[in-house]
Amino acid sequence: MSGVNKVILVGHLGKDPEIRYLEGNVSVASFPLATSETYNKDGKRVEQTEWHNIVMWRGLADVAVKYLTKGKLVYIEGRLRTRTYEDKEGIRRYATEVVAETFTLLGRKSDFEPAGAANTGNVASTPAQKAEDKEIEVDFTENDQEDNPLPF
Repeated sequence: MSGVNKVILVGHLGKDPEIRYLEGNVSVASFPLATSETYNKDGKRVEQTEWHNIVMWRGLADVAVKYLTKGKLVYIEGRLRTRTYEDKEGIRRYATEVVAETFTLLGRKSDFEPAGAANTGNVASTPAQKAEDKEIEVDFTENDQEDNPLPF
C-alpha cells in the first residue's frame, strides 16, 4: 500500500503571490498562508497562528497571481514537499512547503475580481447589485500533474 500525502488548509494570504518563470516559460508562484486556531488557556482565549509556504505551478500559478492578494481567504488542497538546498555559506538547509493542486477563493463575489480591479470605483449601489454580492466559492484546479522541483 502506498502512503498518503494530502494537505488541506483554509487561511489568509500573508502577501501577494510572487511569480517566476523557469526554463521553458514554466510559471511558479509562491506565497505565505496564515492559518489560525483559538483555544482557552487558564480561562483566557489564546490564538495561535501557523505560517505555511505555498507553491503553485503553471496555469494554477497564473490564475493565483491574477486573483489572489494579501489578506484574501482561500481553501487550498495539495501535498507536502521537503526540499534541500545550500545557502550562501554552503550550509545545507531544508524547506517544507505545500505544493498546491487546487484552490478555492472564499468570500463575497466582489472578492473574486482580478487583483487591482476591485478598486475601479464600480461600487454596487442598487439592492439587486448588492444581493449579487453574496458569499460564493470559485474553484481553480491544476490539471498538469508533472512535478517539477524548485531550482533554488
